[in-house]
Amino acid sequence: MYDAIVVGASFAGLSAAMQLARARRKLLVIDAGAPRNRFADAAHGFLGQDGVAPASIMRTGLTQLSAYPSVEFADGLATRAGGEIDGFGVELDDGTELAGRRLILATGVRDALPDLPGLAERWGRSVLHCPYCHGYEMNRGPIGVLGGDPAHALKAGLIAEWGPTTLFLQGGAAPDGQTAAKLAARGVAIEATPIVELVGEAPRLSAARLADGRQVALAGLFVAPRTSPASPLAEQLGCAFEDGMTGPYVRVDDRQQTSVAGVYAAGDLAMQMHNGTLASAAGAMAGFGAHLSLVGL
Repeated sequence: MYDAIVVGASFAGLSAAMQLARARRKLLVIDAGAPRNRFADAAHGFLGQDGVAPASIMRTGLTQLSAYPSVEFADGLATRAGGEIDGFGVELDDGTELAGRRLILATGVRDALPDLPGLAERWGRSVLHCPYCHGYEMNRGPIGVLGGDPAHALKAGLIAEWGPTTLFLQGGAAPDGQTAAKLAARGVAIEATPIVELVGEAPRLSAARLADGRQVALAGLFVAPRTSPASPLAEQLGCAFEDGMTGPYVRVDDRQQTSVAGVYAAGDLAMQMHNGTLASAAGAMAGFGAHLSLVGL
């Protein structure tokens, strides 16, 4: 039996695993090889890793973890989990059954992208969700915000920090007077005619084509996809969820422990604000928390 099983080997999972590896705990890291950040060319705003491809960061992390003799790795999709503290079981898609005293879930979330021609092939490159991660790369060019929800209007006011911004209502209600005044003060234009297609040589974006035939030049388009857990494990284990800004996320305490004793969660699965640095920090805390639990503290 492993002291801990970490499911997911992106920023959160690898950070959690590193803490346990350095405590010389017998550890298994499971990964299916499909991280949420696989669509992005580079991570940004991540101290020491700014501009480095996420896949490269993860390869480096795996190489560093491999130097610790107590760590093992399994390639595969974890499809089922159950049990209780000191006796959890995880099953892989090939039927392999594994046992661990603690579980750390770093399985991330899945994005439900807006149904708009030309959007999916630009996701993570010129169609984006986080201005702190990608706003600087717009080089102060024209930026769009895909609306349809009142909360998106406030996001447009923020995104104006990185370039001249247009809020596309996409059939949604216009901002109220107070919000409209704030957007005007930030220089945000409001476009009521919906986008029907994104144009340009994908994955680059050059413009949005509107329903009336006009084209609005764009260097990038920010969207707010709905998110859902990428894995059913947390639900199978009975972990409690909270309703977040973009979808449900796993509730955790200050040690990243879920509502189920011995089960920890970190990264996008267990937070509202999705960011690589925050995911890595939460992963480290999950590793600390699991280790403290193992030693009875």
